[in-house]
Amino acid sequence: MPQGDELTRLVNGVLWPGFLGSEVPSWLGSALDDGLAGVVYFAQNLDGDTAALSAEIHRRAPLAMIGIDEEGGSVTRLETGTGSTVPGAAQLGVVDDVDATEATGYEIGRRVDRIGADVVIGPVADVNTDPRNPVIGVRAFGDSTDLVSRHTAAAVRGIQRAGVAACAKHYPGHGDTHTDSHHDLPALTLTQDEIEEQHLPPFTAAIRAGVLSIMTAHICAPHWGDLPATLNPDVLSRLRADGFDGVIVTDALDMAAVRELFGIGGGAVRALAAGADLLCIGNPTNPGAAMLPDQDERDYLVARDAIVAAIRSGELALERVEDAARRVARMAGAVRRRSAGTDAPFDAEAIADRAVRVQGDLPAFADEPTTVIDLRRASSLAVDSAASHVALALAAGGEIIRLDAASGVGVDAAARRAADGQSIVLVDRVDPGSPQRAALDDIRATAPAIVAVNVGLPADAAGAVVSSPAASLLAARAARRALLRN
Repeated sequence: MPQGDELTRLVNGVLWPGFLGSEVPSWLGSALDDGLAGVVYFAQNLDGDTAALSAEIHRRAPLAMIGIDEEGGSVTRLETGTGSTVPGAAQLGVVDDVDATEATGYEIGRRVDRIGADVVIGPVADVNTDPRNPVIGVRAFGDSTDLVSRHTAAAVRGIQRAGVAACAKHYPGHGDTHTDSHHDLPALTLTQDEIEEQHLPPFTAAIRAGVLSIMTAHICAPHWGDLPATLNPDVLSRLRADGFDGVIVTDALDMAAVRELFGIGGGAVRALAAGADLLCIGNPTNPGAAMLPDQDERDYLVARDAIVAAIRSGELALERVEDAARRVARMAGAVRRRSAGTDAPFDAEAIADRAVRVQGDLPAFADEPTTVIDLRRASSLAVDSAASHVALALAAGGEIIRLDAASGVGVDAAARRAADGQSIVLVDRVDPGSPQRAALDDIRATAPAIVAVNVGLPADAAGAVVSSPAASLLAARAARRALLRN
């Protein structure tokens, strides 16, 4: 049994924390010196010279892996301040061109490599079979198993061709849930056969494409017992049975689906025991106003110390942690030996234009400032605030009116405003019975010719609708171009 510093170094080799700020804090520097597996970048880390930050991390720990959630579309860290300029999964699914998807994956990988990071935490391999899904939605390629499978494989090939690792997520599939695991533990009502037939094939496709890592989901199902997949050995063992010999990464352990039930420390121990290899601890800014000045260090220490204690007590087998650390080190070695990709022509706007769908007859639309009535839901923790830039791009200098569709407050006034000058309604969920659909119908009762721009999942709605399925700058520009072409 290793003791003291040796045991701490072993445990550090399976931890992947976030941290505060755009410089290496002292606690993180010490952990990197002592074998930390790496770090995960979030938007709040990228305010300074990120390439220099990455270089400092790698100087302290040459095999440290820097991960980042850079999916394109609605989820970006690199372009939080402006909105993503890379096609998202739903746009690529609509286009259904695997060459375009592989090229997009390569572009994402190239951008991540350019800032010195090593792991793209993507692609999303979930099959979004529940249109109510509040956390996946347009982050998925679609609701067809075959489509998601072929595009997942293409994205993996593209990302890893750029010399960085891909991390397909969220095993065994987060697409048939209507609860956000950032806030609660989603429960599937599917049978095991339905999961195996509809939701596992994209992960098999990722494995066959050579994906280096796969991220788990904090979801449960009655036939698995009460434990979420991240902590469930029966679920994670299926990955190994499917031939995956890479790194199993947990989704963030500070998400409520794990934190509220087991705590970060308890979740860390259970995840390792279940077969996970690399523990993503999470974003220390997630508590919001409740965040402590040293939240990053606290979260890291809670996970580290809980694992050390569990090994010493015999609750967690030393051999399991050693096996996890070996897998992580092997992946780190493979990434650091990479041959990074070079610049290549990439026409993101052409892909985004191909993803636009127009329903109904569009009225004449002038290239001038436009009033945008924004009915969309608030962003989830998975999606950065760059979603606000969708409205800005569509408005082109015009007024933005943000309404809470569920309350209905202000809808009548917005409808009168829409009837007076060039206006559009911005939505991301207009399925029948939804608050946005009701608000849109109310606005159209006063302004029947108004156009809806839908950046969510496609849905039938009366009247003129331009669908550009991503909350991104790229998707907004494509939608406005479609309006102007009319």
